[in-house]
Amino acid sequence: MDQLALLFVLLLGAVVSVPVGDRLRLPAPVLMTLLGILLAVLDFVPNVEIPPDLILPLLLPPLLYAAVRRTSWRQFAANVRPIFLLAVALVLVTTACVAAVAHAIVPGLTVAAAVALGALVAPPDPVAATAVAGQLGLPRRLVSILEGEGLFNDVTAIVLYNVAIAAVVSGTFSPWEAGLDLLLSAVVALGVGLALGWGANKLLDLLGDPTLQIGLTLLVPYASYVLSEELHGSGVLAVLVTALFLAEYATDPDDVMTRLAGHTFWDIVDTLVTGVAFGLIGLELHNAIRTARGRWEEMLGWAGAIVATVVVVRLVWLLPATWLTKRLHARRDIDEEIPTSWRETVIMWWSGMRGVASVALALAVPLTTEENAPFPDRNEIVFIAFGVIMATLVLQGLTLPTLVHWLGVEADTEREKAFEKELAVRAARAAKRRLKEIEEVEELPDELSEQMLRRAFEIGVRISPEIGEDERREAHEKRVRRLKRVRRIQGEMLSAARHEVLSARNEPGADPEVVDRVLRHLDVRSLR
Repeated sequence: MDQLALLFVLLLGAVVSVPVGDRLRLPAPVLMTLLGILLAVLDFVPNVEIPPDLILPLLLPPLLYAAVRRTSWRQFAANVRPIFLLAVALVLVTTACVAAVAHAIVPGLTVAAAVALGALVAPPDPVAATAVAGQLGLPRRLVSILEGEGLFNDVTAIVLYNVAIAAVVSGTFSPWEAGLDLLLSAVVALGVGLALGWGANKLLDLLGDPTLQIGLTLLVPYASYVLSEELHGSGVLAVLVTALFLAEYATDPDDVMTRLAGHTFWDIVDTLVTGVAFGLIGLELHNAIRTARGRWEEMLGWAGAIVATVVVVRLVWLLPATWLTKRLHARRDIDEEIPTSWRETVIMWWSGMRGVASVALALAVPLTTEENAPFPDRNEIVFIAFGVIMATLVLQGLTLPTLVHWLGVEADTEREKAFEKELAVRAARAAKRRLKEIEEVEELPDELSEQMLRRAFEIGVRISPEIGEDERREAHEKRVRRLKRVRRIQGEMLSAARHEVLSARNEPGADPEVVDRVLRHLDVRSLR
């Protein structure tokens, strides 16, 4: 098996792991990691050979962009405090604790190299956490906090990692220069992110065609990341800023086709890239096994100590941080999403799985320093990092569903239904207001006006049937049954039409482009 065949196996696994995970009630990222481990122990599967400096640019931009599409600027602004406590403060504390333990137990490990190890194992993975949370039906507030933590802790960890790696490679370190680099990195990333977000928004309007617009959204995260890195800024922060800007300003309510196709496209990208990334985590077991050969007891002991440090520090930090957030939340009336019980805090603790960012950073550790000397203790750092990733991702990922069931943590469905009902009422009222505005400038027949008023009411009832009165709800249900019958018959008629047009492709003299154009017209009609 060569590298290309291995890539196709991972892509196929990424697709298959989703329905299999749904059936087994296991997270797809965990299944892909297990698949990677299985492939790693097979003799005919080659070692993965990806240049370390390409790992982050290839994997992180699309994953971050896809994750940001599920959130909003308002949600981030409302949760600044819990995100800061988790994504910034906790990453710093975890990095410091891991660095201290690693420097103490690994002979010859320098402080800078220990900090690099701490930084790369500090950030929990947003993809793994949200994938697990989504399948388990956790409260939305917990999912929001995990998403926010996962997005912004990568920024903190990668900046710390880069500073530590630079100190090891160059052999020098200045706290003042490091602090200035951190500040400049953030400023450059904000500038690049906003500039590319604004430019991409204008270009999206100029392109117009949904295919071109969606293609541009695939290029923008990479452009934002690479440009920021070239200007010595944080590529991750630049991608986040660009994605938040486009999510806020590049949404046209009437551009239905682009929105539907865009969601489908990014769901596919997210699934495939996530699957490949977690498959690579398992495949890297090759290198970890080779590194530990002859030193299993010693290196497993080091990895176990770091795993314990990472897990314990998260719990010890979360308990007082959650208590403090609750106290501050009670004093200030803000729309902030926080854990409401110790059970939810425990779920947040056990959701701290390491994943894509950690493996990318581990693989990106340079092979040599500026003096062409081997990077000190690189093999040990990579082995310990993969030990942490495997232990947290596989162990916590497989046991989290049981823990959620045992603690009885469930989504607040009543709150979601209430919000859905509120949106249904607002949508119906907006439709009625627009109908009145039209009636003021156009003279509509009474029959048409009444029909349109009924349609406005149905807009809300179709979203949330509870908003209708009993009589009107029964009448609506009758119309829905009739409409379903009409749609079924019309669907069968359109299906016959599509079969007839598609069969014309093989007829002598038939122009495939004309056939495809007519077929697209029928497809759009079916969608409507």
